[in-house]
Amino acid sequence: MPMEHWDIYDENRIRTGKIVETGTEHGPGEFHLVVTLCLFDAQDRLLVQRRADEKTLWPSLWDVTVGGSAMAGETSREAMQRETREELGLELELGRPAFTANYAHGFDDVYVLRHEVDASALAVPNREVAEVRWARDDEVIDLMRAGHFLPYRESVIQFVWDFVDKPDVFNR
Repeated sequence: MPMEHWDIYDENRIRTGKIVETGTEHGPGEFHLVVTLCLFDAQDRLLVQRRADEKTLWPSLWDVTVGGSAMAGETSREAMQRETREELGLELELGRPAFTANYAHGFDDVYVLRHEVDASALAVPNREVAEVRWARDDEVIDLMRAGHFLPYRESVIQFVWDFVDKPDVFNR
């Protein structure tokens, strides 16, 4: 498999022109782009995935629907569509991210979308994802508290639920 690469961004999310191999340590003031999908059904349940046992980061833990890094040259939307295809075998039309979260080494564009899909019809298991299922917010919080879900802040999970069917941060 050919080595994958990331674009490096500055703190203002401007591409620097530097491209590094995936997983390379970033220098001071260097960041990369990550994308996350939170897919909800009509019952306000989030499609969650259990990461494959072979994953380097957080193996076997539950996570939101899809997540991954943008490859060099990809836009946020292109990366999100590719990751969704790779992890679930699903093609989705995406708008803008609902919000962007900053973390130590990058920017995470979070897409929040309502879309009906039969979880059993998805291309799972695969090399990235062991299984998927629908979960309510309280179930996700319980998994987090038990140490079975990625260690997000609980308020972040509630924040994601708050964005379902909302176009932006205003209460309209």
